[in-house]
Amino acid sequence: MAALIEAMAMAIEKVSADAAQAEVDRNYAEFVKQLPALLPLYRGKFALMKGGKILGYYTTAQDAAEAAQTFIKDGLFSIQEVTDVSINLGFFTHAVPVDHVQP
Repeated sequence: MAALIEAMAMAIEKVSADAAQAEVDRNYAEFVKQLPALLPLYRGKFALMKGGKILGYYTTAQDAAEAAQTFIKDGLFSIQEVTDVSINLGFFTHAVPVDHVQP
C-alpha cells in the first residue's frame, strides 16, 4: 500500500492542485446525484471517476487506484465508496486508504 500511495503522490505532482480539486469536485457532485441509484447495485464497491463519469466499480479502493494508474495518464481522477455515508475528502480522496470507512 505504501508503494501505491507513493505512486499516487507522484501522479498528483504532475497536475496542478487547482485542476485536481476541480476534478474531485466535479466527480463528487455527479456521484452524489447518482448515489440513490447506485446503492442497490454497488453498495460497498469503489467507483473510479473521471470527468464526472464513473469508469468502473472495484472491490477495494486499492484496486480502483491501480486501475487509475494504468488507464488515466494525467492523474486526474477520484474514487468514491458507494455507501449511505458520503464523505468528500477533497483533493486527497484517491490518495488516502479508505478501508477503515464502513457504512
